[in-house]
Amino acid sequence: MSSSPHAVECGAGPKTVVLLHGFGSCRAIWRDVAASLVPGMRVLAYDLPGHGHSLECGGMSAKQAARTILADLAARRLHRVHLVGHSMGGAVATLMALADPGRVASLTLLAPGGFGPEINAPLLRRYAAAADKRKVRACLAAMSGRRSVPPEHVVDALCQMRKRPGQAQALIDMAAAMTRDDRQGVIPSAQLDTLEMPVMVVWGAEDPLLPVEQSEALPSRFHLHHVLDAGHMLVEEAPDLVAEIVRRNTRRRGRRQRPVFGAAAS
Repeated sequence: MSSSPHAVECGAGPKTVVLLHGFGSCRAIWRDVAASLVPGMRVLAYDLPGHGHSLECGGMSAKQAARTILADLAARRLHRVHLVGHSMGGAVATLMALADPGRVASLTLLAPGGFGPEINAPLLRRYAAAADKRKVRACLAAMSGRRSVPPEHVVDALCQMRKRPGQAQALIDMAAAMTRDDRQGVIPSAQLDTLEMPVMVVWGAEDPLLPVEQSEALPSRFHLHHVLDAGHMLVEEAPDLVAEIVRRNTRRRGRRQRPVFGAAAS
């Protein structure tokens, strides 16, 4: 078993941005977002435990992944980072911020897991079992907005990841554990309200996997950005917008008010 999770680093600057992908994905999906962030920033993109080159690194639950990534950041002597997490990666990032708030300078959550019990469990399990390009592409399309087309480089990266020995079964097992009784685990709102760093939550208005209504009961200090015409796959659907939101959030201080913005994915 690998002792540390796999990550790829690029760029340089006074701010370090840590990118955490969603379930069934890998660090490669951040390609376009990272390219927009790199000027003036250090970017670290992880394969989460149970995924890709971190397949055998630590436990595969969100809580275990949070502990594993925090330990790796400590080993890298990164004392203050800006966390960005999509879906399951959003749950991992939130748990990291709750466990070690002093290490997290800002938190950007893209359709995060754990903010409500509702989840399209059949679609997630179908995505976990997708092994060839046709099925992966179809699942990505099903999780995206109606106008979105899955990028081919993402389809290729996910198919390549799924070819690793043991990866396919690991995803199937993880999906089954995550969607027991067709529900997902929830991070208590009372815990979310203790977070004092800037928190931006971004949600696609057409999300078919995690209902956008889960964003309605956020703590007042959280900022909320609805992305019109986008579904769940915000990293792929609106990479330039995501990069701009991340940049904006790294410049913020925690606030009590929560304005709601709307923007097109294109």
